[in-house]
Amino acid sequence: MNFFNIYLDKIKKTVIKNKKKLDIKDNQTLNKITVEVPPEKFNCDFSTNLCLILGKSINQNPRILADKIKDILIDEINHFSSIEIAGPGFLNIKLSTDAWLYIINNIEKNKKTFGSNKNNNKYNIEFVSANPTGPLHIGHCRGAIFGDVLSNLLKFNGNKVIKEFYVNDYGKQIEDFSKSIYFRLKEIKFKTNFPNDDNLYPGEYIIEISKKILKSQPNINLQDFEKIKQNLKKQGLKYSMDLIKSDLKDLGISHDIFFSETNLVKQKSVEKVIKVLKKKNLIQDGYLQPPKGEDNTNWKKVKRLIFKSSLYGDDSDRALTKNDNTWTYFANDLAYHSNKVSRKYDFLINILGADHAGYIKRITAAVNALSRNKNILICKVCQLVKLIKDGQPYKMSKRKGDFITIKDVLNEVGKDSLRFMMLSRGNDVELDFDFNKVLEKNKENPVFYVQYCYARINSLYTSLNIKTNKIKNTYKLNFAPNVYEYRLLRKIIEWPKVIDLSSKKLEPHRIPFYLYELVTIFHSYWSKGNEDPKFKFILNGKIKNELSFKIFQLVTIILINAMSILGVSLPKKM
Repeated sequence: MNFFNIYLDKIKKTVIKNKKKLDIKDNQTLNKITVEVPPEKFNCDFSTNLCLILGKSINQNPRILADKIKDILIDEINHFSSIEIAGPGFLNIKLSTDAWLYIINNIEKNKKTFGSNKNNNKYNIEFVSANPTGPLHIGHCRGAIFGDVLSNLLKFNGNKVIKEFYVNDYGKQIEDFSKSIYFRLKEIKFKTNFPNDDNLYPGEYIIEISKKILKSQPNINLQDFEKIKQNLKKQGLKYSMDLIKSDLKDLGISHDIFFSETNLVKQKSVEKVIKVLKKKNLIQDGYLQPPKGEDNTNWKKVKRLIFKSSLYGDDSDRALTKNDNTWTYFANDLAYHSNKVSRKYDFLINILGADHAGYIKRITAAVNALSRNKNILICKVCQLVKLIKDGQPYKMSKRKGDFITIKDVLNEVGKDSLRFMMLSRGNDVELDFDFNKVLEKNKENPVFYVQYCYARINSLYTSLNIKTNKIKNTYKLNFAPNVYEYRLLRKIIEWPKVIDLSSKKLEPHRIPFYLYELVTIFHSYWSKGNEDPKFKFILNGKIKNELSFKIFQLVTIILINAMSILGVSLPKKM
């Protein structure tokens, strides 16, 4: 239940009812009216640009119009207790006691869904999709958490979400992976040296995978790689995907679908989508220009199949075949996204790493062509994470095998800190992850500060030996909040607006930002109670004011819903 929308609707209906009195001829103008969070200095509950929008429409000074409109709103909307005119004509609104009791009661009644705006779209969110050549490293972590929390957010907001992992189990990197296992097996069995080849994966995990294969196949014949290549690929991918799934489980992440690129190729899906696009005259035999800004010494002008992606907003057309006439990576991705389009989602969301940002235009063009320009694909890029410990940067390199795995980080800071802190910045900016900071137990550590709020509230209930459902019925409360309680109430009613905005913009980082602001007010109130008896919650072992505890209940409702979306725990004791 979004109270901003509720009161916006009441304002619009009141204006339409009085349109003759206000000389309004065009109802469409009302679509530009908003109800927003006012600056704290104004000490009010809502602010609307109503008079600025209408004033422009009917060519009247907004402040003069405001004098007339504010009286109409006060008379006809009984939830408004007072309205002040601010600046060029903003209306700053204070709610009545009845309005606040109505709000508190509604939040209590709908506590599990409070914040949800009840949408009903069907999403496919593809995220992680790391090459299955070893465990996940910290570079995958941000996109993994972002994709999972975004999925939780959209589900909470009433949507249906399928979480998908595209398994890139086809191509040269998989052959190099299989070769790496082959040479490790020879090293283990025959004490041969592992080749010094930059294309191979020398990490410790390759040795562990090789040992598992050797345990299940002790008599494996290692004379000819080509003869056992498919066997090594199958077994290696199984154990590698087990590592990846284990890492994801430790992060609190599960996927609904693991989609295999190899199966896509076996099913001739590329050929099928090429046939479809040829009928649309979107495929041609032709020549591409040499890549701009690159060394083109060895570039050859070769006739190949080309997708006319420039017709759909791409910078240039794209090759579907390589010089040797095999399919490009893009051709396989074209087939994969054709499959996703055929599954009839309202939206496809791809969570990409920073190194894939240049790929967005071509795959968006492909989906637009396949979906008849429905623009259903949204790509979100997660920028790099910089690891810092003791003031020094951590470095990683997947090829060399000395990268920082997700398990390494989880062992140091735990799942809660890792998930929360990965959302401490918008996905489109780089993130500094400081190991020391996330282990501190103070205000500088946001996840601790949020969890500590929940623990403190529970400590009040424990010390009084009360159950929250024993607190008075909302409508029997004496509604006389102090300055901190008003601040909490005003922050509480923002929650559905935060969810709505986070969902529309696909920006889950807004949730931890909001939580930090909410709990900061609570902790300030707690500290003030230690300084000034007037602000204490408990007096002589009893609840001083039941309204205070009712408001704390609302805070815990938000904490439970929000931290569930973030996938972060809420301990009752800390």
